[in-house]
Amino acid sequence: MSVRTEPLSSAAQVDARLTEIERSVDLLLNVTPVNAAEAWADFERSDFGTAPTLRLRPLEFDPDLVRRDLYNLEIEDITDPALHSLFRTKRDEIARMVTALEDRDTSRFVYGTLQLYGGVTAPLARAAEELLETIPPQAPSTQTVTAGVFAEAAREELERYRAVHPELPISVEVRDDVSELMVSFGQLLIPETAAIRSDRVQPLLHHEIGTHVITYQNGARQPLQLLTIGLPGYDETQEGLALLAEYLTGGLDPRRLRVLAGRVVAVEQLLDGAEFLDLFESLRTDYRIPTRTAWSIAIRVFVGGGNVKDAIYLRGISRILDLLAEGGSLDPLFVGKLALDHIPLIQELLEREVLHPPWVRPRWLDVPGAPERLDRLRAGASVMDLYEGEEAA
Repeated sequence: MSVRTEPLSSAAQVDARLTEIERSVDLLLNVTPVNAAEAWADFERSDFGTAPTLRLRPLEFDPDLVRRDLYNLEIEDITDPALHSLFRTKRDEIARMVTALEDRDTSRFVYGTLQLYGGVTAPLARAAEELLETIPPQAPSTQTVTAGVFAEAAREELERYRAVHPELPISVEVRDDVSELMVSFGQLLIPETAAIRSDRVQPLLHHEIGTHVITYQNGARQPLQLLTIGLPGYDETQEGLALLAEYLTGGLDPRRLRVLAGRVVAVEQLLDGAEFLDLFESLRTDYRIPTRTAWSIAIRVFVGGGNVKDAIYLRGISRILDLLAEGGSLDPLFVGKLALDHIPLIQELLEREVLHPPWVRPRWLDVPGAPERLDRLRAGASVMDLYEGEEAA
């Protein structure tokens, strides 16, 4: 064992246990409605006059036991200062997840999500409003593909990666208990009732597979297992990176930008005390967002009693744009799932050869037009500059 790897190997037990505990908590799946399709049908039948009841799956862990396991970890024995701080912060983040999940369907839940994801700053709110004012309302798309068609496209995309990296697993599942596309611990989950815009298939593949799946798989080949589940606060950076993938591949179109802005507006209204029906109607009337899209935004924000996570998408891409304008490299972000604030730590661990360079390079960096788009962003850009006019629709 080399001296350079000793600090990490001595912390391996804590790293592995934190990773195992977060897997058991599974925040993403546990705040996903299991009855979204039925709730929409009921809402539509009520002529959009009765707020939906969204059901969540029962927790499959004992919160008290999870907390006991977390605080029994002997993190104080970790001698490497950077790893000691990282593990403590991650332990506290998991504890906040547990509390938030205990508080689902109560007024306390929103405060738990605020601790995890942060709120809406004035600059972020202004950026969202500017996007919604500048980008003309978009008509709903009528050309869609089914969950099965999208699943097949996802498997084909993974095969493209496997042509270079044969050991990359294919993990795609169509589920009847999820309401949105998601990647959960490296597995792409597709709602059985999904109707995905045809022109969104490729951008979504680069978002979900080229970013979320690939960074998971890269993290899985690192000595630090937390890079698979995510270092503390990683979500914002992951979603910003995934949106960058959409933009570089020509898929961050006007409809998508309006949805991202609408999510920020929705979170802001939630925090201002809006009720579901008021928010839904505001999205439709004040911001001229199509009915089904307004529904999707509203339930994501109101699930569990109020979830502010959706503000991180626009905030995340804004911070990625700042990184690029400052001359920062994207390469450390492909090592695994981490936040921008962790880049110095990751670079240090790479230099010490504690961590390895990314195993897989995302395909979206090299598709036709992507390098040129990336160069333009490096010259300086705001989220408004991502809007390229009606020809992108």
